[in-house]
Amino acid sequence: MNQPQSEAPAKTAGLADKLFALLLYLLPHHLLSQAMHWLTRIEWPPLKDRLIAGVIRLYKVDMELAVEPDPTRYASFNAFFTRALRPEARPFAEAEAAVLSPVDGTVSQLGRIENGRIFQAKGQSYTLRELLGDDAEWCERFSDGHFATLYLSPRDYHRIHMPLAGELKKMLHIPGRLFSVSPSTTRVVPRLFSRNERLVNLFETEQGPMAVIMVGAIFVASMETVWAGTVAPASRHISQWRYGPLPSATPVLLGKGEEMGRFNMGSTVVLLFPKDAVAWSDTLGADTEIRMGQQIATITNPR
Repeated sequence: MNQPQSEAPAKTAGLADKLFALLLYLLPHHLLSQAMHWLTRIEWPPLKDRLIAGVIRLYKVDMELAVEPDPTRYASFNAFFTRALRPEARPFAEAEAAVLSPVDGTVSQLGRIENGRIFQAKGQSYTLRELLGDDAEWCERFSDGHFATLYLSPRDYHRIHMPLAGELKKMLHIPGRLFSVSPSTTRVVPRLFSRNERLVNLFETEQGPMAVIMVGAIFVASMETVWAGTVAPASRHISQWRYGPLPSATPVLLGKGEEMGRFNMGSTVVLLFPKDAVAWSDTLGADTEIRMGQQIATITNPR
């Protein structure tokens, strides 16, 4: 498969990367994530305040950007981790044809979907069908389209916003592993993003279909959406929900830049657009830092 046009010089997996990945294969992913879920929701001030203070110090978190700048006012570590930011801290790009970044984070990779495969890292790729839970209809709609993989570190803002205005048509919860999604692991673990647990959100926009895929990871205790709350079915099979013109269904309509979900701890978002729908910004490439609301692409087929 040809490498994406935006790819920076690829980093080769080193011995440390491989040893870290080997450790991850051996760890009980879901058990550790359940423990993190419990820990991050403890409301006992001596513990939760110490955890919050430690993360602020370690990652140099700027609390002046938060709606609530006082760390001790958060009920739990998770409340702090998913904190809201002041609107002026993340202004939206104003161009009508702008595609907004849905998150704060770093570009892992972005480019074209080629021959049904998505580039992960040097020597690593995975299929569109795997990523979308073998949903043939939506795979066809994104065939030869565009993808962007956006990594959120613990220091980043962890709410997810809409790149474009859209109507939710389908949501799939796909169970799987919970490997770390750090750059180190991405270089080593085959088909990482199509193996991890994920929440696939499929939208219809004025520019065509759009997928905003929330990929779980180790210590990501849960994923939430604004329309369904926490989504964590116990089933080991794919769960799906359809939205749209049903007599008892309320349409889920979200504006450009509107919050659509959040990670409880850090992870990755994968964006998908159809063929010839968008052009990624020339300033973006692997390892580029991005902020929610900035322009990451331009619509190429405005309707």
